[in-house]
Amino acid sequence: MSSRPFDAVLCDLDNVIRFYDMAPLAELERAARLAEGTTARLAFAPEVDLPLLLGRITKEQWVGSITSALSGQVPQTGARQLGMALADAPFRADAAVVTLLRRARRHMPVVLVTNAALEVERDLESMGLADLADHVVSSARVGVAKPGREIYEIAARRAGTAASRCLFVDDRLENIEAAITLGMTGVHYHEPADLQKALGFLLND
Repeated sequence: MSSRPFDAVLCDLDNVIRFYDMAPLAELERAARLAEGTTARLAFAPEVDLPLLLGRITKEQWVGSITSALSGQVPQTGARQLGMALADAPFRADAAVVTLLRRARRHMPVVLVTNAALEVERDLESMGLADLADHVVSSARVGVAKPGREIYEIAARRAGTAASRCLFVDDRLENIEAAITLGMTGVHYHEPADLQKALGFLLND
């Protein structure tokens, strides 16, 4: 039996590895006299967001849904501009987390498990992260999203190990709780130190 606490790392993408710059969107919201965060609140409502994350609609169609949700608050042209600003928000990778995951991958499989649109592989490539993980389990590709049980089971199979032998890292508590019910070790991510602590036994090798 392995002396390690886990044999694979399953890691979320957004708000762990990838972070968005919402400043351009916030500026547009101020100009439109909307409360900051209004566009994101409407865009990420399950009835608007989930079809995108399950690969049932395109990002362009998602922008259309956001535009409709904003109707009545701003003119249609402005609503579409806000939707586009959210959909095309610039993003960056956290270098510290990337370094930790690359070091972990020298010792065990790393699988990204993300609720994401169909463009996620392209996005990873644009950040120079196409080779960050052994596999990418994207909700839009597999048709199920976190915290649904099946996406965790798919990720464990891709990692080639039992769910009980996986570390699962995510910024959303409900996703961590779902992983723990399958026997995974959960890390509720707030900062790189959280991941570094979990991977400490590997990083000291």
